[in-house]
Amino acid sequence: MKDLLSEIESYWTTRAEGYSEVNHKELNGMQKEAWLEVLKSQFPEKAKEELKILDIGTGPGFFPVILAEAGYQVTAVDYTQEMLDTAKKNAGELCRNITFYKIDAQNLEFEDGMFDVVISRNLTWNLKDPERAYREWCRVLKPGGKLLNFDANWYGYLYDEEKRQSYEEDRKSVESENLDDHYLCTDIDRMEKIALQMPLSAINRPSWDRKLLKENGFSSVAVDTEIWKRVWSQEEKLNYHSTPMFMISAVKAGEDVWSCDKGVTEENPLCTAPGTKKSGFLKLGGGEFALPYTVICGSNPGKTVLITAAVHAGEHVGIQAAIELAENLKPEKINGRVIIVKTICRREFEERSGSICREDKKNLNRVFPGSPKGTRMERLAYAVVQTLHSETDFYIDIHSGDDYEELTPYIYFAGRADTDVMEMSRKMAEQADVPYMVKSNVDSGGSYNYAASCGIPSVLIERGQMGGWTQEEVYSTRKDVHNILCCLGIYNEMRNYSTYYPMEIDEMRYQSSSVFGLWYPTKKPGDLIKAGEYLGCTKDYEGNVLERSYSDLNGVILYQVASLQVLKDGPMIAYGKFSSGKDERKEKITNYWTKRSDSFMEQRRAELHSDMADKWMKELGAFLPEGKLKILDVGCGAGFFSILLAKMGHEVMGVDLTPDMIKHSRELAEEEGVSCTFEVMDAEKPDFPDETFDVIVSRNLTWTLPDAAGAYKEWIRVLKSGGILINADANYGADNFADTTGLPSNHAHFTVGDAMMQECEEIKRQLPISSYIRPAWDLETLGKLGVSRFSIDLGISNRIYTKKDEFYNPTPMFLVCGTKK
Repeated sequence: MKDLLSEIESYWTTRAEGYSEVNHKELNGMQKEAWLEVLKSQFPEKAKEELKILDIGTGPGFFPVILAEAGYQVTAVDYTQEMLDTAKKNAGELCRNITFYKIDAQNLEFEDGMFDVVISRNLTWNLKDPERAYREWCRVLKPGGKLLNFDANWYGYLYDEEKRQSYEEDRKSVESENLDDHYLCTDIDRMEKIALQMPLSAINRPSWDRKLLKENGFSSVAVDTEIWKRVWSQEEKLNYHSTPMFMISAVKAGEDVWSCDKGVTEENPLCTAPGTKKSGFLKLGGGEFALPYTVICGSNPGKTVLITAAVHAGEHVGIQAAIELAENLKPEKINGRVIIVKTICRREFEERSGSICREDKKNLNRVFPGSPKGTRMERLAYAVVQTLHSETDFYIDIHSGDDYEELTPYIYFAGRADTDVMEMSRKMAEQADVPYMVKSNVDSGGSYNYAASCGIPSVLIERGQMGGWTQEEVYSTRKDVHNILCCLGIYNEMRNYSTYYPMEIDEMRYQSSSVFGLWYPTKKPGDLIKAGEYLGCTKDYEGNVLERSYSDLNGVILYQVASLQVLKDGPMIAYGKFSSGKDERKEKITNYWTKRSDSFMEQRRAELHSDMADKWMKELGAFLPEGKLKILDVGCGAGFFSILLAKMGHEVMGVDLTPDMIKHSRELAEEEGVSCTFEVMDAEKPDFPDETFDVIVSRNLTWTLPDAAGAYKEWIRVLKSGGILINADANYGADNFADTTGLPSNHAHFTVGDAMMQECEEIKRQLPISSYIRPAWDLETLGKLGVSRFSIDLGISNRIYTKKDEFYNPTPMFLVCGTKK
């Protein structure tokens, strides 16, 4: 570490004079006023003489010079003495307002809570231990103090070929404009060797910084990835186009809201006392925007979730859903904080302007992160980022179809962000009760996209169309939000049941019209399409075809223009291709039963040596025809049914998705001295030829299947004509497994534990079958598949479970038996 610090100090000692020349150019150019304006806009509201400012890694003193000249008192530190000497020379008479120290940025020699502001530029990338540095900077800040860090992914091109190509393009652009190349003017080889030893060179920033700061004493962290557009000269923009500078603006946490009874104040409108909620109008952008909001502070500490509606003012489902969420979410059930902004584009909504701002003709969801000096929508976007994104750990943005759009319900999740952010965003999307979830392929422009690129797991819900709303759509959206909050551990309730588990779409097509015309679609949202399929056309007023639309992939239509007219370069139709990825519910189910497999085997071993075995053999035997039968036991678990049927003289094949279950079923069969065949296999995709088996049996399986209807179809396929299907199951979806009241003390559920039961509940609520009315659904489904001569037994539980022992099943079972035509 010491050798590396010495090398860094040596390098910057040789760079001091050249770096000073760069600063002089900035002081004599547009950058001076631009930087001063940015800094002043971020400073706490205090008199200049009261502000205590620390500039870390001051270099030749650019920040201290412009601040001292503006009347501020500044403490400036750097590890390189030559830089400090150069900074003092550059400051001249202004040194009366500046105090210089030679200090390591990672080990500050100041007392706790000394400064109102800590600023730094182009330093953190050059630190061996940036985590320690950030903790130190937080330590010396006062509660409520502000950290301003300006940096970039300067040497990411050393690790990423795409960034390397962009870096080389910058060099060509600078050369073609006959400008100084800021890289080639330095000892670039030496600098790159140092950069390769710096941890941040290989890390995606600023999302890394935001996460670290939120975890280390900062309550609010805002990111502006377009600050470079406001402070760089044209020469700098050409030199560093591939490495744009970002600004991190972070506020040190003050008094913990969960340890006091403070309510909402003008200084902190996004907090209220624990266990309470507060509604009103939230002022953003220096008071330019006043948005209706509710903040709910839970009784227990935790993360913050932001929920927004009307980022598009013409989409109304989200507004009503946000209003009802604010009314119905209970503070005593919340861990952390929920911030609900009911209408982002308030003026546009109240003036019925639609989703394009009348003033600047911009779509808010295309201009994030915005600009404080831009148009109305750009200023609003910037205010949302600085005030709302900065407070947020998770983000849910609620949309619907605009007044000209029809759509099928679906949800977007962040697909251009850090891996952990994408994974959490995907997990959030999985909770929505919609047919499809779309992996986004952009990282800016939209509010949720930009939030994700800065490290905030984010989703966007689409439900409702044509600028309208129904109570059913609002209720479904509220349910989606509820499920996401429960999944995140923010809301202490069980997740609601879902009808759908969203299929992932990882490739989208957004077709726009190249002309103004009359649009005649041939499909509807939700329709499946094939590559090359005709989707519609645009005509003129005489009926002449101006343009035809064709699909270029296999997939599904998500939304399209439903009004008669389409605008030139405006949206026309959007569709997507299904991901080839696996259904992760099956992986979760397999993992769950793997963890339970050992105890499950012990239960089945005990069951085989109890009177339960005789009872089940009697029940099964009542449905089986004479003779030796070829039987498939689907979802055999530890082989209980398979072993019983083998003892009855039949040829039995048992299949299960969980390898450990198959291992245990073989062990039990060997113990019992019977011959069965067991294979690892997906119950929804049995790998057998058509009409292989005389009988198919299953117990307590269908309630665990993501696609129970598809499984039934496959079971009928492999069943011989005249063959028999026997399924014993229960409405487990209607029960809470985590509730063990009323069970005997030796019951199997107590050997599993509360955590496992809770895990089962979470899986169960993502399975559509949990919300079906059974066995009515089973009969209807099997009837459509060609099963006849049904037998339904609703009394089997009374015959099997005659006493409350370790095997007792508190949920009444049913037995469905049918014959294939």
